[in-house]
Amino acid sequence: MAVEITDANFDELVMKSDKPVIIDFWAVWCGPCRMIGKIIEEFDDDYKDKALIGKLDVDNNPGVTAKFGIRNIPTVLFFKDGNMADKQVGVVPRKVLAEKLDALL
Repeated sequence: MAVEITDANFDELVMKSDKPVIIDFWAVWCGPCRMIGKIIEEFDDDYKDKALIGKLDVDNNPGVTAKFGIRNIPTVLFFKDGNMADKQVGVVPRKVLAEKLDALL
């Protein structure tokens, strides 16, 4: 299961991570988020030793959401060494997200 990223734990889990991090910005009411959410959960199994896979509920975490200018969901952000390395907005095939994450490994 993907790690729950929040305003409170973002710096510790994401900015200080020694592994690449992928974060799914989502909300309960967002239909397309469910489609990406399934992929993110699969990534948690596939990449569990190589990357941190997280989910951030935009409704409950306005600080990080605003910090990165998230206006549309689903949005997936990719981090490496504490810096945002890539971004994907909207629903895309699993292959697209996997290629972006693989490029950071």
